[in-house]
Amino acid sequence: MNIKIMAEALLEAERTKQPIAPLTETYENITVADAYAVQLAQIRQKIDTGATVKGLKIGLTSKAMQEMLNVYTPDYGFILDTMVYDELDGLVAEAFIQPKVEFEIAFVFNKELKGPKVTVQDVIDATDYVVPAVEVIDSRIANWKIKFEDTVADNGSSAGAILGEKRTLLKDIEDITNIPMIVKKNGEFLDEATSSAVLGNPLNAVVWLANEVSAFGISIEPGMFVLSGALSKAVTFETDDEFEVDFGLLGKVNVNISNEVVKI
Repeated sequence: MNIKIMAEALLEAERTKQPIAPLTETYENITVADAYAVQLAQIRQKIDTGATVKGLKIGLTSKAMQEMLNVYTPDYGFILDTMVYDELDGLVAEAFIQPKVEFEIAFVFNKELKGPKVTVQDVIDATDYVVPAVEVIDSRIANWKIKFEDTVADNGSSAGAILGEKRTLLKDIEDITNIPMIVKKNGEFLDEATSSAVLGNPLNAVVWLANEVSAFGISIEPGMFVLSGALSKAVTFETDDEFEVDFGLLGKVNVNISNEVVKI
């Protein structure tokens, strides 16, 4: 299995905005371990050319997203500095291939989380604060025709993150499993969910992530953030769309799709 060739194919698809056939069709024997190796090969190449890791994303944690993509196991990917967008700058649809947005709770850390035996209490102790967040997902695989190995190799289908401004301490949240979320698109109600949609508790998702990445010698470092997983289905967007996402106590995060060049 040629990890380098697969990694280069995905990187070229990202550069040219021309998606490729599923790796699971081109390389029928690809394993999950192969897929994570492909993911890491791309991240290392980007780091070698100047990018830095700002956070990690957890994908496929809610029933809604698992059913949407017909993939039933969580996965993860990296968020680089080149993928973090300011809420005020908005997004440009043409900067991506076939993008969607997801609405999540992000954890920001002031202590290291290093698996493989991370617990919920460890996550609580290491968390600085949480913020409302939007993840931009995109697929370098044509028509989102993905199996689990495809999305893993494609950095968890991640393309960007927007973090809200309001910072909330965990001690100020009475029940983190019951945080409400209401999404409006262009001023009209679109969707709603609660934080229990994410593996029953977003803290569980972070525990899973910290322990999973430890197999590759990776830890969650101070200053990094983690997108803990979508509470509801991902939504496609077009130029001039506006999203307002209200997480109650955690505050709001807004996303505007414009024709202006995104600042990176």
